[in-house]
Amino acid sequence: MPQPDHISVFDLPEYEALDDETKKYFDICVEKLGMVPNVLATFSFNLEKLRNFSNYYNTLMLAPSGLSKLEREMVAVVVSSANRCFYCLVAHGQTVRALSGDPELGEMMVMNYRVAKLSDRQRAMLDFAWKLTKTPFDVGDTDREALSAAGLSQEEIFDLADVIGFFNMSNRFAIASDMMPNREYHGMDRSVSDKS
Repeated sequence: MPQPDHISVFDLPEYEALDDETKKYFDICVEKLGMVPNVLATFSFNLEKLRNFSNYYNTLMLAPSGLSKLEREMVAVVVSSANRCFYCLVAHGQTVRALSGDPELGEMMVMNYRVAKLSDRQRAMLDFAWKLTKTPFDVGDTDREALSAAGLSQEEIFDLADVIGFFNMSNRFAIASDMMPNREYHGMDRSVSDKS
C-alpha cells in the first residue's frame, strides 16, 4: 500500500497565492531538484517561518564546515532514525545515497548505522548524535572528550551539535504535522555509482 497521499495536515496555499519571492524559490527547487520538497511546501503555511527555516537549513547543511556535506547528512539520518521520522529518513536517506554513491550506506544509516564500515571520526559523531537524541540528559564531558579524541575540533563539535539539535526539532515538526516525503525520493539513487 502506498504512503498517504498528502503533504501534511495543514491547509497549504496554492502556488498562485504565494508571493513572488516564494514562487521564485519554489521554481528554483523544481529546476534543481525536479520538485518542491514537502517540508518547504509545509512551511509555506507561514512564509516568514519558511524563509527562516530555509536560511537556517542552507547555512547548517550547505555552507562551509569542517564537517563534510555527507557527514552532516549522515548525522541527520541517524537522528531521524532515533526519532523514527518517516519524512527525514526518506528525504535525507536519499541524500546520503546521492552524496556517497552508495545505496547500502543510505539504508544502513536509516536502519542501523552501527553495521556500516565507518571511520573512527564518523563513528564518534554518529554515536554522539544517537546519544544526544535518545538520552540527552546523559551527555557529559566524556562524550565531548570522545569527539575530541576522534579528531574533531571545537568548531566541528559546535557544527555537529547544531545539526543534531536542528534535526531533533525538524523531526518533531514533521511528525507533528504528519508530513509525507515526496514520492520521488523513494526511487532515487538506488544503484551504485562511482561517487565517493
